[in-house]
Amino acid sequence: MNKPVTKTINHHQALIYVMMTMIAVDAKIGNAELARIGRLVQTLPAFSGFDPERLTHVAQECGEILQEETGLQTALALIKAGLPAVLRETAYALAVEVAIADRNIAREEIRFLAMLRDALDLTKLQTAALEHAAIARYQSA
Repeated sequence: MNKPVTKTINHHQALIYVMMTMIAVDAKIGNAELARIGRLVQTLPAFSGFDPERLTHVAQECGEILQEETGLQTALALIKAGLPAVLRETAYALAVEVAIADRNIAREEIRFLAMLRDALDLTKLQTAALEHAAIARYQSA
């Protein structure tokens, strides 16, 4: 039986939870993905006002949640509740950015992206555009 989500998180935490969940779903947390998260937190306007020193703490919080039996569902509920509508596409874009950081998208990551799309009420057209943009950024000749 799922217990109701009683904890709340802010939009900074929600965005970090998205990225941490993305790297956790395939059970292979790589340095490239962690480095990407650190850079994104330090440079993106969505993280304005967030103290990067808190990144490790927020990531550990998310990891603890994900270790619970219904952790993935709990994380998704917290993410949805913590994000204003204007940052839902940003959250999905960050998930894609982290997934593609190691240049190998695992089947579990694709499944998580579908779950995230549904949890955030994004359309397939929106998510396809975000995915295509990420792929285009990582093309090489």
